[in-house]
Amino acid sequence: MKNNNNLFQKELVNEALKQSFIKLNPSKMFRNPVMFMVWIGTIVMAGVCIWIAAGEQNQGSLVYNIFVTTILFMTLLFANFAEAIAEARGKAQADSLRKTREETPAKLVKKEVLNVKSLFDLIASDFLLTTSNALKKGDVFLCELGDIIPSDGEIIEGLATIDESAITGESAPVIRESGGDKSSVTGGTKVLSDRIKVKVTTEPGESFLDKMIALVEGASRQKTPNEIALTILLAGFTLVFIIVTVTLKPFGDYAQTPITIAAFISLFVCLIPTTIGGLLSAIGIAGMDRALRANVITKSGKAVETAGDVDVLLLDKTGTITIGNRKATHFHLVNGIHEKDFTKAVVLSSMADETPEGKSIIELAGTNPLSYEVNNPEFINFTAETRSSGVNYDNTRIRKGASDAIRNLVEKAGHSFPKEIEETVKTISSNGGTPLVVSENEKVLGVVELQDIIKPGIQERFERLRKMGIKTVMVTGDNPLTAKYIAEKAGVDDFIAEAKPEDKMNYIKKEQADGRLVAMMGDGTNDAPALAQADVGVAMNSGTQAAKEAGNMVDLDNDPTKLIEIVEIGKQLLMTRGTLTTFSIANDVAKYFAIVPALFIASIPALQGLNIMNLHSPETAILSAVIFNAIIIPMLIPLALKGVAYKPIGASALLRRNLLIYGLGGVLIPFIGIKIIDLLVSLFF
Repeated sequence: MKNNNNLFQKELVNEALKQSFIKLNPSKMFRNPVMFMVWIGTIVMAGVCIWIAAGEQNQGSLVYNIFVTTILFMTLLFANFAEAIAEARGKAQADSLRKTREETPAKLVKKEVLNVKSLFDLIASDFLLTTSNALKKGDVFLCELGDIIPSDGEIIEGLATIDESAITGESAPVIRESGGDKSSVTGGTKVLSDRIKVKVTTEPGESFLDKMIALVEGASRQKTPNEIALTILLAGFTLVFIIVTVTLKPFGDYAQTPITIAAFISLFVCLIPTTIGGLLSAIGIAGMDRALRANVITKSGKAVETAGDVDVLLLDKTGTITIGNRKATHFHLVNGIHEKDFTKAVVLSSMADETPEGKSIIELAGTNPLSYEVNNPEFINFTAETRSSGVNYDNTRIRKGASDAIRNLVEKAGHSFPKEIEETVKTISSNGGTPLVVSENEKVLGVVELQDIIKPGIQERFERLRKMGIKTVMVTGDNPLTAKYIAEKAGVDDFIAEAKPEDKMNYIKKEQADGRLVAMMGDGTNDAPALAQADVGVAMNSGTQAAKEAGNMVDLDNDPTKLIEIVEIGKQLLMTRGTLTTFSIANDVAKYFAIVPALFIASIPALQGLNIMNLHSPETAILSAVIFNAIIIPMLIPLALKGVAYKPIGASALLRRNLLIYGLGGVLIPFIGIKIIDLLVSLFF
């Protein structure tokens, strides 16, 4: 999905230019009240030109009126071009996505063998060769090395390495497997190893890729509530300026100053907020486009916008705040126990432990497990019931597990649990670690300290969020002591310890009841209720179908920290819209001082004092204003598409900064621009 970021590629510009003319259709123009009024003004001016050509003498020269009409027409084209170039960028991405949606062969598993044969017992006669378009929801297909996955689904048996570069743009393969929160696969991705049995989760034409294409093209884009509210506000401004312009007629008659139709329409078009009116749709489309370029699929523009207003952010501890794999960092021995004896016990108990924690214990011990010769070892796997693992050999029983589990084992055998180990366990837990107590023949030897390493740079990211005014909440299954330590070390504002699915849900509801907007990221079926409840729910692409359907965004990169980037994209969208609205409205001041004094200066010489730009004549003043009004739209297109640079400096500081740059700039730039244009236009009029 990492496409060329060049805003004005030749192919996109050509397509946008063509669409600029197509969008002149009144049924399309009507959806934008501001530009629709400009469209009406252009039609009226075309009629005035015909009237003058037929002999009318009181409306100025034909050349002057044609020039005004042409500039108004160019204003429409520039506004349409802004929207069209944003849409063209989306359609270009949609075309690249379509290449992955071509009809794909599928191995449909026959129903009669579905529940009879296991994955590795299936042979060629057990499945039918069909196509992706023929697959229905609930069907089960087989994928092997080299196969393209024909449809969205969930792995119900097996595991495989998947190349998702066609969807995410990332070349690194990922592992997907049945029975967990990494079971979802997307149509169009490729199997690089092993074989999997996949259950189809969507109907034809409703796949994740189909929805992506529709969203990217803008076919399913609807105006967000804020966008609708701003459109209504701009329509209100337009109505006000209709009244302002119409009331100039009696003033002109009273002052015995003839005002041409061209002057009325030019004044009206210059006073209404055409700049933001022409760029509004482009800003909304570009916001979704920026999210897509960050490899986030948004189900609506509202989701991006809401992200910009988020007050509370829920983040999982594991894999988000911490690296996710706990590592053995220290051995704590009981007084009187020799280090060699403890090392032997801890290494033997970890020989069959394939988890990252088990491997790190052997790594910390620095001893090759094969150096210990034991007869017929019987390895005891960890279970949720015993909460311990270990090994039996000869007459020796070694166990490694949670402190309370080993305590029960030791006390049941009639031995005491050392006080020093109790203190060590408490200290490790309060420092955010996980203590694993080791015993041999029901006697405690010592403790292995595991630490979940906090990701480098995460504190700075949370500080950045704090400057945005966003409260961060860590969600973890750890005990409160461990959770508190990690929360303080990482710099999060709050935490939910020993969290169950309903705890997340209740926390979100509580924050929302206090009027806050909540964002959350999840990947499992148990996250689905909370994702649906959150104002911004970001589901991992690797997660379950339930999670992806519950959220209103999907992160293709499966990056748990992507929420932070999404919030910044949302804030940038809101800022861009706000700053360009400020700039557009501020523009009116200069255009008012350009046109109104020029209209009455001949009959009311005292108005010369308002002609602060010292414009050449009424005709050049009007032409300069409408030309500036037209060309400012294409000049601001790059800003509308790229967005205003966002800095986390707080809402009030941002407001002051934007009012200074875009408010004051919106007043001063038109004065300079109109004066320069007037100097050039006066050479011809």
